[in-house]
Amino acid sequence: MVGKLTVRRYRKSDRGSCRRLWRDLTEWHRKIYKDPTIGGPNTGNWFDEHLKKVGTRNIWVAVLERRVIGLMGMIFERTEAEMEPVIVDPSYRGKGVGGALVKTAIREAGRLGVKYLNVRPVARNAEAIRFFKERGFENLGRVELFMDFSGKKWRKGIELHDVPFKY
Repeated sequence: MVGKLTVRRYRKSDRGSCRRLWRDLTEWHRKIYKDPTIGGPNTGNWFDEHLKKVGTRNIWVAVLERRVIGLMGMIFERTEAEMEPVIVDPSYRGKGVGGALVKTAIREAGRLGVKYLNVRPVARNAEAIRFFKERGFENLGRVELFMDFSGKKWRKGIELHDVPFKY
């Protein structure tokens, strides 16, 4: 990576770049789930909804040479914080951008006295699961189980407490 990477709080001028990153994340989810309908037709609009939910003070961007190449939001609730989402431009993955965003979240959570910092990657996102595990997220706090009435095809192969699940 050429240039200096910085992580800073979100600015209104970052909206277009963050919407693009949100579209990238949606495309990744569509690919790993083989479902072109994930996120609906206007995927960038979901960033706007997220921004309303968490507020501008709880979103950080990774910037390289004045270009926003990463995004991380944090949702705070009492003594917990959740990183949602952590997105890196596909052409910059594996180059330290996600790590810089996660370090920012860890520092901010510590500064605010948070007891638990959570992240919830989707079950099929093996790359993200490995990434977060390598950065110290090794405790399972919750498991989300659901029934799917959509007819989507799910993979077999995940076990927890010797109980098989699809993902």
